Amino acid sequence: MTDVTDLYPTRGTTEVTTPRQDPVVWGSPDTPGPFDVAGLQSFERDGFLAVDQLITEGEVAVYRRELDRLVGDPAIRADERSVVEPKSKEIRSVFEVHRISEVFAGLVRDERVVGRARQILGSDVYVHQSRINVKPGFGASGFYWHSDFETWHAEDGLPNMRTVSVSIALTENYDTNGGLMIMPGSHRTFLGCAGATPDDNYKKSLQMQDAGTPSDEALTALAGQYGIKLFTGRAGSATWFDCNCMHGSGDNITPFPRSNVFIVFNSVENAAVDPFAAPVRRPEFIGARDFTPVR
Repeated sequence: MTDVTDLYPTRGTTEVTTPRQDPVVWGSPDTPGPFDVAGLQSFERDGFLAVDQLITEGEVAVYRRELDRLVGDPAIRADERSVVEPKSKEIRSVFEVHRISEVFAGLVRDERVVGRARQILGSDVYVHQSRINVKPGFGASGFYWHSDFETWHAEDGLPNMRTVSVSIALTENYDTNGGLMIMPGSHRTFLGCAGATPDDNYKKSLQMQDAGTPSDEALTALAGQYGIKLFTGRAGSATWFDCNCMHGSGDNITPFPRSNVFIVFNSVENAAVDPFAAPVRRPEFIGARDFTPVR
């Protein structure tokens, strides 16, 4: 196990809460970049920020075609980096998409994307995780409430909350097709979950979260304190959110798929060590061990 100080205990016998020990915005407010000062202040306060149009309609079409190509490729379907819906047997997610596809690799390097990550994290960044989420209509499963950092800390070994995610919509995000929900302000409290991490937990958690899941009582308290924000928006919009935001999404029982590309940037100064609360670390296509900065 790691000898780095564990600032955020989790996966013990009981749930514990720990006040955030890290900044939210690590960069200087006057650092040049796509975010203005007001945007960074909003992110600091709420733990997230929506961008109405991060990419254009024409670019959305390019990324949609690439998503469709990947999902329709039998070799991709057979790859361990693909996650298939248990019931429909349709592809739900494809991980490490920036390595599989040069089209999505270009999106990662786009200054509108990586530039915002550098502003928030105050350093060069690398991709800790990337994936496309298809979430097809008529029964695609949701994801239960969780903090990404709880998993990335426990199972991937990220020491500090110096990680940011962006979800870029490639289809319309309605209020009915399983959109992202976040508790505003929840990023300031770390909820350490109860229960040990099973061996090969990642295989189950990619389809349905279990280990690292908060109790109903804790979620009720957090929702009562912070409320819940549901994100909607047209294709090309994006939501940036802090690694410790409590978030989740419901099932999609509509005919309308909710497809997006999801990129997690981590500071090069926050490189992963040994897991803090798991017997082994997750595979590198889920939690990267290549800390090369995005250029």
